[in-house]
Amino acid sequence: MPNEKDLKKLQQTMKNYETDDSWQLFLWKEGEDIIGLLGVNFTNDKMMQLLHISVNPSHRHQGIGRRMVNSLQEMFPEWTAVANAETASFFEKCSEEDNSVEGSGC
Repeated sequence: MPNEKDLKKLQQTMKNYETDDSWQLFLWKEGEDIIGLLGVNFTNDKMMQLLHISVNPSHRHQGIGRRMVNSLQEMFPEWTAVANAETASFFEKCSEEDNSVEGSGC
C-alpha cells in the first residue's frame, strides 16, 4: 500500500474504515498470525471496490492475495469485485496468471 506511507493519508484512511460502514477491512489469518488484509468499499450499485490489498512480505508469491480475493467473492456472491487505481495492477497480474502455476505474483 505505497500510497499510505504519508502519515496524514494513513490516518484518514483508518478513520474511513472506523467510521464509514461501507468501508470494511478483512484480515487473512493463518493460525494466530495475520498475514494479509483486504480493504473494500461496498457501493450502492452492488460493487465492492478493492481499495487496499496487502500481504506480509514473508508470505508473498504464494497465491495468498488471489485466495483472499476469491474468498471475499465467495462471501459476497451478489457483489461484483472491482479494482481501483492502486489495486488495478494486482488484478491485471492475477488475471494473466489464472492459467499459470500457483504462487507466482498474486
